[in-house]
Amino acid sequence: MAKSSTAGAERPRRGRSGRAGRPYTLAIDIGGTHIKASVLDRAGAPIANRVDAPTPHPAPPAATLELIRAIAGALPAFDRISAGFPGVIRRGRVITAPNLGTEAWHNFPLAAKLEKQLGKPARVLNDAEVQGLAVIAGSGLECVLTFGTGMGSAIYRDGLLMPHLELGQHPVWKNKTYDQYVRAPALKKLGAAKWNRRVSRVIALIRTLLNFDHLYLGGGNAVNITLELPRDVTIVSNLAGITGGVRLWEAQFDAIFVARQANRAVSPRK
Repeated sequence: MAKSSTAGAERPRRGRSGRAGRPYTLAIDIGGTHIKASVLDRAGAPIANRVDAPTPHPAPPAATLELIRAIAGALPAFDRISAGFPGVIRRGRVITAPNLGTEAWHNFPLAAKLEKQLGKPARVLNDAEVQGLAVIAGSGLECVLTFGTGMGSAIYRDGLLMPHLELGQHPVWKNKTYDQYVRAPALKKLGAAKWNRRVSRVIALIRTLLNFDHLYLGGGNAVNITLELPRDVTIVSNLAGITGGVRLWEAQFDAIFVARQANRAVSPRK
């Protein structure tokens, strides 16, 4: 059952004063543990408290979409949809969903299904990439790592999104992937102190791999990071996974999303 949550979220804005106004974006953060959403004004500020619900287990597309429909019904009216998804997304379709069940989701047209179910245009991107859009400064090489059910990643150069790398699925230590090394079950099994040592090792490896100018650490388990971090590493709010959604509608992303819409427009009508 979807419920309203104010944890880590802004209070809803009352009346018209202080609101940037339409278009309003339904921003959805689909995770392996929870699905969260809010409605944002055109500046990216929430106009309502976040609503969240546990992700179904198992989480096939039909059950996930039904839960999203229920969550959307508990929020104010919106004009468009943005969704962050925990896997590889290409032209609105799911390629992989390692923490939701890739077999069930492979090649699933998530953007098109959201549009059909909710009646508004939709844009979908990897969830870590959406989160990064809310926090990056837009200068130099910036990287985002999200710690939740698994580990997500995103890379930006001077504010522009770079090709997606599934770092979470890459081997990191003794045949373990990054996902297995620092995911939520590892935190539960090892305890906070040992898990933080693993996070420290991950940061060092990512620094060697990318030579980033700044690294942002997000996701639901970022609150468990107790390391003394260098100045070029910052912990960010998990709310960014929602608020970054408004940026998917910026012109810089038209080349990614408009091509899908154009292809659908020229398809023969039945």
